[in-house]
Amino acid sequence: MSDKINIPKKLIEVALPLDDINAACAYEKMPGIGPHPRGIHLWWARRPLAAARAVIFAQMVNDPGGERGWTNKITKTQAAREREDLFEIIRELVKWENSDNVLVLDRAIAAIKKSWKETCDLNKGKPGFNPEELPSFHDPFAGGGAIPLEAQRLGLNSYATDLNPIAVMINKSMIEIPPKFVDIKPIGPMPRKQNQLDLINKWSGIKGLAEDVRRYGYWIHHEAQKTLDPLYPKVKVTPEMAYIREDLKEYVGKELKVIAWIWARTVKSPNPAYNEVDIPLVRSFILCNKKGKEAWVEPVPKNQGYEFKVRIGKQPDSFLRGTMNRGGGTCILSNTAIPLKYIRKEAQAGRMKYRLMAIVVQGQRQRVYLSPNKEIEKNILDIHVSEAPEIDLPKKALGFRIQQYGMKKYKDLFTNRQLVALTTLSNLVEAARLKAIEDATKKGMDDDGCGIDSGGTSATAYGDAIAVYLSFVIDRCADFNNALTGWRAGNEKVMYLFSRHAIPMVWDFAEANIIENVVGGFTTNLDYQVQCLLKINGKGLGSAYQKNAIHENYNLEKIISTDPPYYDNIGYADLSDFFYIWMRQSLKNIFPSLFSTLTTPKAEELVATTDRHGTKKVAEQFFMEGMTEAIKKMSETSHPAFPVSIYYAFKQSETKSDMTSSPGWETFLEAIIEANFSIVGTWPIRSEQSSRIRGIASNALASSVVLICKKRSISCNSISRRQFQKELRLKMPEALEAMIGGAEGVLPIAPVDLAQAAIGPGMAIFSSYNGVLNQDGSQMSVHDALILINKSISDYLNPDSGNFDSDTLFCDDWFGQFGWGEGLFGEANVLAQAKGTTVDGVADSGVAVSGGGKVRLLKWNEYPTDWDPQKDKRTPIWEACHQMIRVLNQQGETEAGALLAKMPEKGEAIRQLAYHLYTQCERKKWAEEARAYNELIGSWHAIVSASQETVTPERDRQLELDF
Repeated sequence: MSDKINIPKKLIEVALPLDDINAACAYEKMPGIGPHPRGIHLWWARRPLAAARAVIFAQMVNDPGGERGWTNKITKTQAAREREDLFEIIRELVKWENSDNVLVLDRAIAAIKKSWKETCDLNKGKPGFNPEELPSFHDPFAGGGAIPLEAQRLGLNSYATDLNPIAVMINKSMIEIPPKFVDIKPIGPMPRKQNQLDLINKWSGIKGLAEDVRRYGYWIHHEAQKTLDPLYPKVKVTPEMAYIREDLKEYVGKELKVIAWIWARTVKSPNPAYNEVDIPLVRSFILCNKKGKEAWVEPVPKNQGYEFKVRIGKQPDSFLRGTMNRGGGTCILSNTAIPLKYIRKEAQAGRMKYRLMAIVVQGQRQRVYLSPNKEIEKNILDIHVSEAPEIDLPKKALGFRIQQYGMKKYKDLFTNRQLVALTTLSNLVEAARLKAIEDATKKGMDDDGCGIDSGGTSATAYGDAIAVYLSFVIDRCADFNNALTGWRAGNEKVMYLFSRHAIPMVWDFAEANIIENVVGGFTTNLDYQVQCLLKINGKGLGSAYQKNAIHENYNLEKIISTDPPYYDNIGYADLSDFFYIWMRQSLKNIFPSLFSTLTTPKAEELVATTDRHGTKKVAEQFFMEGMTEAIKKMSETSHPAFPVSIYYAFKQSETKSDMTSSPGWETFLEAIIEANFSIVGTWPIRSEQSSRIRGIASNALASSVVLICKKRSISCNSISRRQFQKELRLKMPEALEAMIGGAEGVLPIAPVDLAQAAIGPGMAIFSSYNGVLNQDGSQMSVHDALILINKSISDYLNPDSGNFDSDTLFCDDWFGQFGWGEGLFGEANVLAQAKGTTVDGVADSGVAVSGGGKVRLLKWNEYPTDWDPQKDKRTPIWEACHQMIRVLNQQGETEAGALLAKMPEKGEAIRQLAYHLYTQCERKKWAEEARAYNELIGSWHAIVSASQETVTPERDRQLELDF
């Protein structure tokens, strides 16, 4: 028996229905889709579940075409048909509404098992190839848990490891804990005036566990109210308050529930005349900007100071919108500038304070805004704190700027009232845990005293599990209840802190009422988390551990898909300490090893942060060496039958005239190649909820790129630079042609994704060798390889490299210089002669106008609507392409198909030109122009289908001949 392993190519090495995956990812990120597993606990830059599910599936199923070793070779048409069947599974699999659709998931699992059996049949008797048991899955950088969760959903035993305790707990909550407590009835006390979860009687799956999280959460809320109610009083509307506020008259004598308190930070005025006055630092005085419901705050001068008054109605033209901008503030009394340098100095000296600006209360189906009063403000500011997290903030860290404003400890991020509330709730988690254990044993659940950290599944472990999810609720409360949360005037609610990967400074902030059922309130957050928990099916086995991806020896032969840290974009460890300080308070006795340190591990975290390592060079070297070791572990221990998929967030990119690149991207590719991987594919996976093309403006081509990696053969040699360039010239055109739709059964890559996807075949050549040697014998860098790869892409798409007509070559060059703007006739004449045409000829063809010594190309919407290519005596590809864009935009795909049917011989050239022009617009950041070309390619298959259904005289004659 031969020791050689026979491994069929996987689908992900060949093709993906990328547009369908990206559309599903974008949809999943949209607000309003309802509860989502990510709502269980916040983590930064999670991958969409749709992407994780699609990648793992395509990573495991065999591609029907090409290297089909388990049977006789099949035709391209049959392979295309079978590939389309797999595409259809992916299309259904990635839909948000199918996340827990048993029929869809079973179909996908069946396809995975079928491929696995085929692979095992090729490798009978060899270790690791048991057709009765799917290999297990491992994510060594598990983070927010999206990838391990989806592996488990696809029928795999899922293992998740991460260095960060918060990430470990998130993964435990999603893949490890739920399967332990499936199909149990809830045992907790029913909340007062509350019905059980959706009136459920059959407690299938983890519905019982979720219901108990809710019940014990309400028990905590009830107990906490005994302490916290006096700190969150209602506000009584008096006749005096309603005297000048007509909208308050219906509430006179009533006590209204407070939704939020709006505060303004203050510093002493730098003007000597007002240096005893605390001047407000306010970004916006607007409380509500809904039409007909406008509310705003006016600082009214009074006794050498001022007081805040809430005003109702449209703001006057003289309305003061705020006192702060990027450069600093302005004194409302003297109009003196308050530089940021002065504000920071005052804050660091402990003289920055905050003052109550407005109170938001619940009226009759609307928010009501009240002016503050001294008594309410004094009662809040006088609250005493007896217990607070005395943990230092990092002196400097990615995403942190608040230290320069006098905030040195985590407790400084909260008001005194918030500290008391969060501490009270945290302390009650342990009480709820003990009560759950007691209730469980009373209702007949066995208890062996083994906690969940030791693998227990009895009453003690069940109480531990309840405590885990309740601690998550408190973390969510902390996200909404701190002194850095804003107030949204558009939808009138508190905005949570982590809307991005940072803890930024906020001048005016909103303090939510944590004991009421409002945005930011404990019960609101509890109910939301329970709904999110129900999105986990609890099937399969899963385990989550705290491990360092560099040093830990993995169990061998696992399928690996992972989303590593992003170079220098996100400081996970420093940011997660915001949650760790509260979670540790609740869970340190349940998971003593995981929460043994006061803060999360920092020194070993794989991010290239200059603040931690001293210099950019040292930080980059640390990242490079660490990531190389981590990826080398993956290469050594991954299952030989499957490629490894690695996500990389392609952000902060630098688009230049010849390539798309970034330091992090190049460093990451270097690490993968250094780890003896060959990169066989790159797939841009998008998760923006906005239009795909808008990424050009922010220079973010894709939210992430998935790299498909296979172990490089030990016998690989080095090649010369010249040989590398030769292989690019030989192999890239075929690969690019397949990507833009020339290969049967392979869906076209949209122009917006082509630049990243096309790096795959180029890097496949580069990384398949031990090295590429320059003329001086030095190793070619990834940066230089990317330049050559990008050049081969540009050369392929450039009209000069094909059989394009002279008019099109002129238009392309002119467009690159002037876009749709005018240029001098003399320059146009020189260019036209060089391209083998004339300015008059180009104008006569209908694509440009010439006059007054100027020349300008026509935009697609200026082209004539009665154009017929069969009657036009001079039809450049440029004209045909832009006429196609005009008809698509004005009349739709069917009419565009009818137009293409009149000039089918120009189809491929039109498509290639559209790709080229998109790339050109992208690099020049011409977003609007690029959109038209991207949409043409996006609709191309539908247009071609429509053209084939269009009856033309030529087609009639052809049909007669065929008959």
